[in-house]
Amino acid sequence: MNSSGETAGRDHVLRELLALPDFLRLWLVGAFANAMRWLELLASGLFAFEVTHSALIVTAVVAARQLPQLFLGAFAGAISEAVDRKTIIMLALVIPAVISTLLATLATTGALHLWHVAVGNLLSGVMWTTEMSTRRRMVGEVAGPHRIVPAIALDSVTSAATRMIGPLLGGIAFQWLHMKGAYTVTALVQFGGAFVMTGLTHTQVTRRLALARIPSEILEGLAYARTRPVILLVFGITVVTNAFAYAYQGLVAPLGRGAFHVSPSLVGLLAAGEPLGALLGGTLLAGGIIRMSRQLTFAGGSGLFMVALMVMAVSPSYWLAFAVLVIGGFGSAGFSNMQSTLMLTEAPAEMRSRLMGMVTVGIGTGPLGVLTAGVLSDHVGPRDAVFIMAALGLAATIALAVALRRR
Repeated sequence: MNSSGETAGRDHVLRELLALPDFLRLWLVGAFANAMRWLELLASGLFAFEVTHSALIVTAVVAARQLPQLFLGAFAGAISEAVDRKTIIMLALVIPAVISTLLATLATTGALHLWHVAVGNLLSGVMWTTEMSTRRRMVGEVAGPHRIVPAIALDSVTSAATRMIGPLLGGIAFQWLHMKGAYTVTALVQFGGAFVMTGLTHTQVTRRLALARIPSEILEGLAYARTRPVILLVFGITVVTNAFAYAYQGLVAPLGRGAFHVSPSLVGLLAAGEPLGALLGGTLLAGGIIRMSRQLTFAGGSGLFMVALMVMAVSPSYWLAFAVLVIGGFGSAGFSNMQSTLMLTEAPAEMRSRLMGMVTVGIGTGPLGVLTAGVLSDHVGPRDAVFIMAALGLAATIALAVALRRR
């Protein structure tokens, strides 16, 4: 097939996907909900830095939003195989919306304290654990087996866009509307998302929920994963990338305000640099312009991301740091696109939620990296902390890729 025919084929598949009402709902609701999560993460980090001027405290507040993924990700995956996934998604929207409403009310009355924000992040983070094993799985199911790769690619590109737009909005909202405005916006958007999800009609195959069986089902999934080097590669590099590379996100406020001395809006722009690159790179991948082995795209993308972080950490200027992060985003695009694609294509249907729940556990190691980076930053500064974490992550990524390739 010539290039014009391939382009026409991709456009046809995209039109097919967007013509599916259930796919459109899941895609758009995921986009808006994720944007609000990243908005709140940046706003909470800026608030913590404004109150304490401590990088460690900032990273602790940010980590609280992601920490539940480490402890509850596998449990959420097992639950989503038995409980109606539409109900899970709606709860994952409504509960954080209620929490945001409470925090906005406290901010409006002048009674908002840092511990309120930290607890709010933790509780909303519990519901975030369902994203990978519930909504992302449903995106693939609704698209169908023959459209699963472009569907996940489109969803991953959109996820990168939300990681760019969310921090930008978070910096602007914090600077102009303060915490009460930021949380009012996120509450309204999440309530709106829950309303849109009421129209979802996708049916799913479920089984009876047996809480006592969940531990054995998780172990069954792990036993299966041990026999599949590609799935082990996904697990291993997911842990390394989230623990060592994405740890920089917790230091965006200290980097922007303390190292580069820029405004909250420009802090938001710095946080949007890597997602901007991920959006551009993901678009090239989704359009078939960049074609590589899925495993190489996954592992190599992670490595490129970490190299970019190391260069950013020693950058003498804000704008150079921003540009390097954009380049690093091309690497994170390969990582994030293939993370879900490899799992959905390598895992059997009856184990997908469990295995993707374990990927969520791997993502949940990110807060441990964020906290470690925060401790390092208090001793050596945010620049050196980012450099050290990225260098360690790059070494671990290379070691994992070599070891599993031999298998």
